[in-house]
Amino acid sequence: MSTPRFYLAQPLAPGARFSLPPGPARHAARALRLMEGDAITLFNGRGGEYAARIERIHKDEVAVSVTGFADVERESRLRVMLAQGISSGERMDYTLQKAVELGVSAIQPISARRSVVKLAGERADKRVVHWQGVVASACEQCGRNQVPLVATPLTLAHWLGQHKDGRLLFLSPLAESRLADLPAPTVADCLVAGPEGGFEADEIAALHAAGAIPVRLGPRVLRTETAALAALAAMQTLWGDF
Repeated sequence: MSTPRFYLAQPLAPGARFSLPPGPARHAARALRLMEGDAITLFNGRGGEYAARIERIHKDEVAVSVTGFADVERESRLRVMLAQGISSGERMDYTLQKAVELGVSAIQPISARRSVVKLAGERADKRVVHWQGVVASACEQCGRNQVPLVATPLTLAHWLGQHKDGRLLFLSPLAESRLADLPAPTVADCLVAGPEGGFEADEIAALHAAGAIPVRLGPRVLRTETAALAALAAMQTLWGDF
């Protein structure tokens, strides 16, 4: 069984001794029921991972010592940003979690016209913090040591206005092309997926004007929390590490 993994947003180095932050400590002591002497793995998103051992557990305090470093990465050779139309509640969390497992390199939440959830100001900031936590937890689970960034939500027009690098692909049940019809990416891809109900006509027009390539995922219409994940899995099969 693999050792439990914990993401810590702090400097790490062999020989360091410290107590885990409250969240990871509670997870280690209460959920996983780890014991003194148990081995764990730590990573901070800056590359590689660190072997560590639990030295002491007292209530919710978990003291650890870092025993070594492994310069190992599990990133996909396929670089894909996901621009995902914001969906409601657990649907968005599920999409982000599984997209990380499928190797996505960055996430841009899109505040689309038909997005059920409307975010702005402090509410948007809190939701991004929550989503970043979902992404970090997914990295703990799947073994990634690089933590994809969740950007601040933008409207589709605003994001398209600043997007520069990589091929734009957007999922559309009306498209004629399939992913299998496209050549392998030369640099990076950006996959654009709509919210519940899809994009409005003017948003689709803006995608076309930006040079985005519409692609379909077979004759069936997929839900917003499924479409991007199916596309990412297909892209990994065609051009990535599947």
